[in-house]
Amino acid sequence: MTFVDPIGDMITRIRNAQMRMLKNVRIPSSKFREKILDVLKQEGYIADYKLLLDANNKSSLSVDLKYNNGLPVIKEINRVSKPGRRIYVRATSIPKIKNGLGLAIVSTSIGIMTDNDARSKNVGGEIICKVF
Repeated sequence: MTFVDPIGDMITRIRNAQMRMLKNVRIPSSKFREKILDVLKQEGYIADYKLLLDANNKSSLSVDLKYNNGLPVIKEINRVSKPGRRIYVRATSIPKIKNGLGLAIVSTSIGIMTDNDARSKNVGGEIICKVF
C-alpha cells in the first residue's frame, strides 16, 4: 500500500493510539520516520521504538507510547509541511511552539532536529511537525 503522506500517516497513528490509551502502535518503517521517532524519544515524548521484521521481510516500527498520571505525554501533534504545501523557514524565523514549551521537528541539510537545535546551529529547513 502506498501513502500520499507517510509522515502524516505516522502522526495520525500516534495521535489515534494515544486517544485510545494504547501502550504501543505499529507503523510502517522508513529511515525518515525512524529519525523523527529518535527526536521524539530524545525529547521524552515517547518511551521507545523498535524495528520489527514481518514474515514477508516487510519492516515496521513498534512505538511504545508514554503516559504521565494516566494522560498522554503528547497533548498535540500536528503536521505542518505537507506534500501539497511545503513550509520552509530560515534559522532566524523558526517559530517557538507554545512559547518554547513545545517543539517543532525540522528537516535541515544536516539532519532532522528540534527547533532549538536548528536555531543554535543557525540552519533553516522544512518544518515537519509541531509537538506539545
